[in-house]
Amino acid sequence: MRTTAVDVFRIATRGPGDVSGLLSLIASGRIDPKSILAILGKTEGNGGVNDFTREYAVSALCAALAPHLDLPPDGVEQRIAFVMSGGTEGVLSPHLTVFTRHKVEHGAKGVSGKRLSIGMAHTRDFLPEELGRSAQIQETAKAVATAMADAGIADPRDVHFVQIKCPLLTSDRIEAAAARGNKTATTSAYTSMAHSRGASALGVAVALGEIDGEVRDEDVLRRYDLFSAVASTSAGIELMHNVVIVLGNSASSASAFEIGHAVMRDAVDVSAVIEALRSVGLDVGAEPAPGREFVNIFAKAEASPSGTVRGFRHTMLEDTDISSTRHARAAVGGLIAGLAGTGAVYVSGGAEHQGPAGGGPVAVIARLMPER
Repeated sequence: MRTTAVDVFRIATRGPGDVSGLLSLIASGRIDPKSILAILGKTEGNGGVNDFTREYAVSALCAALAPHLDLPPDGVEQRIAFVMSGGTEGVLSPHLTVFTRHKVEHGAKGVSGKRLSIGMAHTRDFLPEELGRSAQIQETAKAVATAMADAGIADPRDVHFVQIKCPLLTSDRIEAAAARGNKTATTSAYTSMAHSRGASALGVAVALGEIDGEVRDEDVLRRYDLFSAVASTSAGIELMHNVVIVLGNSASSASAFEIGHAVMRDAVDVSAVIEALRSVGLDVGAEPAPGREFVNIFAKAEASPSGTVRGFRHTMLEDTDISSTRHARAAVGGLIAGLAGTGAVYVSGGAEHQGPAGGGPVAVIARLMPER
């Protein structure tokens, strides 16, 4: 029995505070604001600790949606999962991807196979000293299981992308932990982003059975043989808990969309992107098979920690002027944009334990068009 339907809307933005495209779709009736479950965005900030375009975008969206939901802006943020990824280097284009979900009263005709489903969950708030450690791993794993149930997905093999927004450390948070006699995983705010992203990704791997055995504190950012093939984690200053969004295919969904994924083994892995496109009936340039339409690609990118890509040295880790995550986003973003035929794709930097070292997951959503 098909019980829910999910829709996906990709909306271009002119700046991190631009909500005009979303409001236009609401005004036209294409989006019911009460059905919005999650919004993923790419903003044109630096993607670092001080990237306030992420918070600005969320604030603008909450203020815009508040009157439509009869909630104060902070209530909107509690109701909808917002994940803003800073950094649109190179040809990457700022945009929003809005996911809606509504109940289907009498099932759906003409829908066969498993279709796109989405589920959401939150962890509890973390103490600063818990970030990048087993507490964050374990709590994330619990939240992934909850989000899978919310999406109506029972088989981990049907999960194709898990997007997580996670916290980072600031000087105030580090000092608060020290005042309690506790040490944080690092005293660097920037490095804490990697610790939080990595622990969150390992939580996904634990939840989906991608890792056998216990994961220890010392495995984070050290055991790169431990990773999730579907995790995408993004750290931000605006929260102290993890927001977990599970995307997969479910027999309970009446959606007109499908999702598939592959894993890039490095930043120039063209074949993995093509494999992901073809998993939902698309080809290079996002050329569709009959009845298919490209919606978006979601990918992770990072500079190979070995300092080489396929035997040749790269300098991303040695550039004092530009962060390696910005190099990686630009490189992978350009590769994916060329294959997808658009720069409006979601490429996030910092892929610690998200795919093999130097690589990362890549997921594609396609719309199944009705037969004419």
